[in-house]
Formats: sequence, C-alpha cells, structure tokens
Amino acid sequence: MSANSRLTIAAHALTWIGLYQRRGHEVATSEQIATSVNTNPVVIRRLLGEMRKAGLADSRRGAGAGWMLARDLAAITLLDVYQAIGAGPVFALHRATPDPECVVGRGLGPAMTAVYDDVEAALCRELAKVTLEDVLRDVLRAA
Repeated sequence: MSANSRLTIAAHALTWIGLYQRRGHEVATSEQIATSVNTNPVVIRRLLGEMRKAGLADSRRGAGAGWMLARDLAAITLLDVYQAIGAGPVFALHRATPDPECVVGRGLGPAMTAVYDDVEAALCRELAKVTLEDVLRDVLRAA
C-alpha cells in the first residue's frame, strides 16, 4: 500500500501560490504550479477546486486566468487543507466483516476503533498547530 500524497500536494500548491503572490504576481496558472509539484496541471486544478470549495483558494477565469489564495498563508492551517481534501480516516477496519463467532473477530473492531479515533484526534491537533506560513518559513529556511 502506498501513502496518500494529496495533503502534501495541496499544501505545496497553496504555499507556492502564496510565495508567488508575495513576489508581486496576482494569479498563478495550473501549469506553473504543476511544474513545481512535478505533476499534471489537471491534478492541480482538481485539488485547487477542492481548496476553492473550502474557501482556501479562489480562481479567475478569462484573460489573466489563474489561482490565488482566498486567505493569507498565516490563516490556513494544515488541518484546513486536510479537511478540504476530504482525506477520510487515517486507518480503516476490515473490508469484510470478520467471523462474529470468533472472540478476536468480534472484538477487534471496537478495540481498534478506539485507538484509531485517538490517532485521528492527535493528527488533527498537530495539523491545527501548523500554518502554511510556517511551512513557507521552513521551506525558505532550507533553501
């Protein structure tokens, strides 16, 4: 199984737009952002569409079309981005129902659900502590 990279790509795109705007540009194209992310512009458009629905990004059509932030980087947390992409639970239970006659099969779901709920809550607490301004600061410091 591979890890989901949608949060990373969405944070990359929004942070890139924020830096681009700080450098005096009004909007960024999907193609420009996709070059930085090294992906297809369609991937960027889909993710930024989700960011727009969540109020994190906005777009302009027609002449001078492109993407811009709807809020300042300091007002966007990684939790905002995580929730915008609809990441869903970090872990899932069995796809098929385990044997209800088996003590482990019957009891594992409730036991694991409690652990998974705690993990999800901890993840959300940590993501809420980090803004995209923090991410940009760390990126620029590493450059």
